[in-house]
Amino acid sequence: MHSTLRLTRLRTLCLTLVWCVVGTSAWAGGNHTQASYRALEGMPELSQAPRAVVESLDTFLRAQEQTLEALLASQEAWAMAAVEYYPALPDALAFVANPQRSDEARRQAFLAALRIAPNSKLNLFLEPDAKGSDGLQAGYATLSLADVSSLPPPHAAHAEKRFVAIKPGDLVSPLAVLATATDEPDYGLDSFLWEDSPTGWGKLWGLGRQPFGNLTSAAASQRPFDVGFFHEDRMLYSVAPWAKRSMVQARYYQYSSLSALALRTGHDYWGWRFAGLALHYLQSLTHPYHARLAPGESSAKLLAYNTLARMGLPGPRNARIRAITNQRLVLDALQAQLLPQSTKALQTQDKDSSYPEWNDRYLRTVVAAQTAALADNAQRTLLETLPPEWVAEALIDLQPQDATMRLLPDLLAQDPTRRARLQALVAELMGNFGAHSRNALRAIVKSGNRY
Repeated sequence: MHSTLRLTRLRTLCLTLVWCVVGTSAWAGGNHTQASYRALEGMPELSQAPRAVVESLDTFLRAQEQTLEALLASQEAWAMAAVEYYPALPDALAFVANPQRSDEARRQAFLAALRIAPNSKLNLFLEPDAKGSDGLQAGYATLSLADVSSLPPPHAAHAEKRFVAIKPGDLVSPLAVLATATDEPDYGLDSFLWEDSPTGWGKLWGLGRQPFGNLTSAAASQRPFDVGFFHEDRMLYSVAPWAKRSMVQARYYQYSSLSALALRTGHDYWGWRFAGLALHYLQSLTHPYHARLAPGESSAKLLAYNTLARMGLPGPRNARIRAITNQRLVLDALQAQLLPQSTKALQTQDKDSSYPEWNDRYLRTVVAAQTAALADNAQRTLLETLPPEWVAEALIDLQPQDATMRLLPDLLAQDPTRRARLQALVAELMGNFGAHSRNALRAIVKSGNRY
């Protein structure tokens, strides 16, 4: 009985913890794109590839409709066999070729078969390289976030982003297409897809109830698609089996195989764009708080905090949850603010060949395993270098971010030793981000019969 009670209490704390932590914004201020420009710009697979001819999604779907029927069926078979707790696609959503239907009906059938939000915009656009090396700063119409994202404001992580419009027939850089797409899943593709989501389509998609997180938060609703808590201890899994549920492998496989198909069949624009969509999910797993629910916190500690709360002392538990949330937010901010100083780490290819050969479990057994192993050290570095009221005692709630986060550059400038430690942490994470992104892209390009 006592054992059952302990597990119940730990389960309650884990649910509370995941409600708060996984609902925060995407890593690095939503800046997959700029990091991808630096990580991938030296790859001959991109730099030596011809400029891609822009085409609409409808054009690609119309041309490859028969092939897509077979590919999407094979994706479903793979996911059923390879992804733990994968919810089967309802038969009614299977993609079936029908040349007689309208472009809009075909597009909606494709989105339904992938189980992404049917209001996803998927417009033709690029995000310019902040370094200004892609030639997109002039001559293109400017777009706002509302032109590319289906999410309602505020879009905190992406509010400052600006985009340019492209049109069918334009010739564009493969790197720009791919890097732009690495942020795109955060523009609403994975939001509110669950049975209990506040959308009509969530009840049709067959994904079941949202396994964790705030049901009313767009950011929380997409977390099960880009986190993978694959390497927690057995006690946590025993009380929180929902922690095993992740769609990150399925999403990567869907887009990477679509990319290979598009490259094989001469649809280069969509080949590179699907590749960028795939890399988003791999890159997310290089963030410590996407691979571990509570870095630095043992299951025994979590249980102790919850026991105190049950005794009428919720303060320690609430402070712990706030501290873990703050740690993630600060790490996001550090990755964004120190991105220019991380260029060398992103570009260095020394470690690329040290990892196992690419395989379908690489995201889980290589990327997530590596990130989970370094997560405790990442948390320790934050605790030892940043103000305790931010990340240890959590006297300040950093969720609003603005006022406190503006102090971060000054804080780093005041203490070179502290800055060096944080820079080393960010460099390690960015090095992993770059190496795994390149290894994944090499595998995609090989599958696309390009090299």
